[in-house]
Amino acid sequence: MPELFAYTDGACSGNPGPGGWGVLMLAREGDEVVKERTLQGGEAMTTNNRMELMAAISALEALTRPSDITIVTDSAYVKNGVTTWIHGWKRNGWKTADRKPVKNAELWERLDAAQHRHKVVWRWIKGHAGHAENERADELARAGMAPFKTR
Repeated sequence: MPELFAYTDGACSGNPGPGGWGVLMLAREGDEVVKERTLQGGEAMTTNNRMELMAAISALEALTRPSDITIVTDSAYVKNGVTTWIHGWKRNGWKTADRKPVKNAELWERLDAAQHRHKVVWRWIKGHAGHAENERADELARAGMAPFKTR
């Protein structure tokens, strides 16, 4: 059975500004890639964090049946949010520890719902550090942003 990986990234030109997200999904048997799929999209006015979240959400929502998947992100915001902070936010009614509304709560709720169908392992890697799959996800995110840039 192949192992499934999703390499996710978000990009923004200005923050806020036009933004994009990208996903490189790979099914691997050992070191061999047996299937590849790419996803991308964007918005005219958004933030980098929202695009990072949309990449992870899109990867999980693209799966048609419950799956074991490793999501690899260069966003500490996404990784820490979904593995640590979200538990307190949910307990506090989507408020932070200092009782302020959680930023991007609707996307966090969507990510939480999307991941519950699957067995997800979350991995963080350093962005722009020569990691080939992360660089491809970044290219997809920039391509997803391109239709919304007006310069």
